[in-house]
Amino acid sequence: MKLSIPLLLSLALHALLVAGWQLDALKSAKNPETIEIRIATQVREDVQELPAPPPPKPAKLSASAPRTTTPPREANPVPAPEVLAIPSAKTPASLEAPPPPSAEEWQLASTYKLKNSKRYRNNWGQLVRSMMGTAVEGPGQGMVRFRIEIAPDGSLANVKELWSTSENASKLAWKAIKSLPPLPPTPTGQPLIFERTISFQPYETGWPPSYTLDCLPDPPAFKNPFAWDGKSPQEQVKHQAPKRAPADASQEKCVTDSTADTIEQEEGEMKRQMEIYRWGR
Repeated sequence: MKLSIPLLLSLALHALLVAGWQLDALKSAKNPETIEIRIATQVREDVQELPAPPPPKPAKLSASAPRTTTPPREANPVPAPEVLAIPSAKTPASLEAPPPPSAEEWQLASTYKLKNSKRYRNNWGQLVRSMMGTAVEGPGQGMVRFRIEIAPDGSLANVKELWSTSENASKLAWKAIKSLPPLPPTPTGQPLIFERTISFQPYETGWPPSYTLDCLPDPPAFKNPFAWDGKSPQEQVKHQAPKRAPADASQEKCVTDSTADTIEQEEGEMKRQMEIYRWGR
């Protein structure tokens, strides 16, 4: 009994401690404490405010100096918007028609038999182009090619348009052909058949041909030795070099109707070939 009493007191004390601990835990769980943090600003009393600087005194103007007023300057000037300049309309290029062949040129052409009446053919094309008027840059410019047959008396027997690059050029060429004046007879007394391209463009009207080498015979036509029609028997054709004709004194003295073999003529022919084939570009 003496030992049981202190034991019971000890158990009762422990029970009270455990019960109090549980009550404190329940209270802290139900009502959590909020932590509030406040930052206090410390005002420094030893720092004094600096006084504002006094306004600048206006400068005294001398009696002799004239008074001028200047407009106030803007703090941030706004740049003016850029105005795009509208390009002026381009003037289209144009080229006047060449003059028609003169009576002297027709006289030379009516007696020139070399190279299928070369002078006559060139004069005919120049005459048609001169009657078509001024060529202006644009959709109206172009070229047109014809196949022409001229009767021995100089009258127009047949004309056929092969192709054209401009409807306007074709229309003007046909109008000029239908209103051609009477032409001299052909040089050979036979019908003259040839093809001619009329250039209706603002940068060229066609180059005059060169008559320097017209006395030389025409080179032999090329014949393909491997061509076969599929029906005739095949035969091996040996290519033979063309035989050079013996020198003839009459050919050396051939004069192509007062066509001078001058430096200017050769220079013009070289320029024509450079423009056609664009050499060196």
